[in-house]
Amino acid sequence: MDAPQFTAEPSSNGTAQRDLTVGDAPELGSSVSRADRAPLVFDVIIAGCGPTGAMLAAELRLHDVRVLVLEKETEPVSFVRIVGLHIRSIELMAMRGLLDRILEHGRRRPASGFFAAINKPVPKGLDSAHAYFLGIQQPVIDHLLGEHAIGLGAQVRRGCAVAAFEQDDEGVTVELAGGEQLRSRYLVGCDGARSTVRGLLGVGFPGDPSRTETLMGEMEVGVPREEIAARVTEIGETNRRFSLRPFGERAYQVIVPVAGVSDRAGPPTLEDFRQQLRAIAGTDFGVHSPRWLSRFGDATRLAERYRVGRVLLAGDAAHIHPPTGGQGLNLGVQDAFNLGWKLAAQIRGWAPETLLDTYQAERHPVAEDVLDNTRAQMELLSTEPGPRAVRRLLTELMDFNEVNRYLIEKITAVDIRYDFGAGPDLLGRRLRDIDVKQGHLYGLLHRGRGLLLDRTERLTVGGWSDRVDYLADPTAVLDVPCVLLRPDGHVAWIGDDQQDLDGHLSRWFGRPAG
Repeated sequence: MDAPQFTAEPSSNGTAQRDLTVGDAPELGSSVSRADRAPLVFDVIIAGCGPTGAMLAAELRLHDVRVLVLEKETEPVSFVRIVGLHIRSIELMAMRGLLDRILEHGRRRPASGFFAAINKPVPKGLDSAHAYFLGIQQPVIDHLLGEHAIGLGAQVRRGCAVAAFEQDDEGVTVELAGGEQLRSRYLVGCDGARSTVRGLLGVGFPGDPSRTETLMGEMEVGVPREEIAARVTEIGETNRRFSLRPFGERAYQVIVPVAGVSDRAGPPTLEDFRQQLRAIAGTDFGVHSPRWLSRFGDATRLAERYRVGRVLLAGDAAHIHPPTGGQGLNLGVQDAFNLGWKLAAQIRGWAPETLLDTYQAERHPVAEDVLDNTRAQMELLSTEPGPRAVRRLLTELMDFNEVNRYLIEKITAVDIRYDFGAGPDLLGRRLRDIDVKQGHLYGLLHRGRGLLLDRTERLTVGGWSDRVDYLADPTAVLDVPCVLLRPDGHVAWIGDDQQDLDGHLSRWFGRPAG
């Protein structure tokens, strides 16, 4: 369907929005002429229409925020690379009513074997109604999330790249590569590891450069599957980064490590694959007819800041790391869920003063942890004697269910606990999809609003009813009296006192209406 064209309108409280915090730099980016500013048509411009950008656009549209997504590529990605959704991302899809649609196109597999590819059974006690991994083709998930955003009213323009921008105390003027200028209240860079927005913003991207490189592609082979399986099993005993996995009737996904780091920016050739296969396996398996070829390194970097004034970063624009454990897409989508409702609150005029700052405060440490665990996993995949000894020891330790579960919960992001202050262990954590009298909890979160789940039937959301839903249910499968959930499903308050609840409603959802 066609996305609507938007016209400028005042903020929801009828006043001009001047919400830069102390220390914000109002004009970082580039020198777009003030005299040539376009009218303020959009609330948010998002650079990049990958899963992070599309999910952020959808979250904003749930709150009637006027969104434009700019994608520099003229056509969606065409090559069929398998990516995956971990438990927390699957839960988020269920929260927005997307999961059934996605499940039709994905393939479930057990939630195990992710940490450094150490093969252990699914740990007992995973606290989720969706305790599985969902493999899905990258073009499919890109399409589904983009379709979701457009269906909610986001406008997407392909073949449009951000070339420059300037921000001031009222908004951001964005200049496209062709010279066109657009105006919005905020700009979010979801434009990948080589983010133009991050570069223009001047935000540091410290970390570790690539030390190793891996070739990855999809192609056909010229030898029997039995021969491939036997050779791969033999090599896999010592080289965990090497694999050939069947994909469809004739194709294989080929992953082969390279000695050193290439100085070439472009994709590898089929001959590069043949050479590396012969070097490691003694044969190139007769590979031919490639569908796509790529290379990736193990660079690990984290943006120093996620926000400068009215410009923010999310997804790979904010953090990069090796793909070990399959966390990259998930980390970006979860950034979008954390940021979306907060940025919408800022635009709609009801955000508490520091709400938008909690985006970096909560998500930056999560990214740091992912970077650390991928560094650890890369060491455990090394062929050197020391790391191999550590791997053998960790493999033994993972026979303890507590160790196995701890590592799987880390990879799948169900262990995240945001710092909301002192309180029960559940405070700051996400709540699983529990049974309630109306069915399942996540079915009540499709609109992206907060939710008070009241087992006492005595409390009320009062003047916050335009932002927070209410469910009185003494039968809810919950061992605390009441919980207040943020739109991203994290527990913001636990208790049974109305005055205490009102204080926390104000903390997360601003002043009551009226």
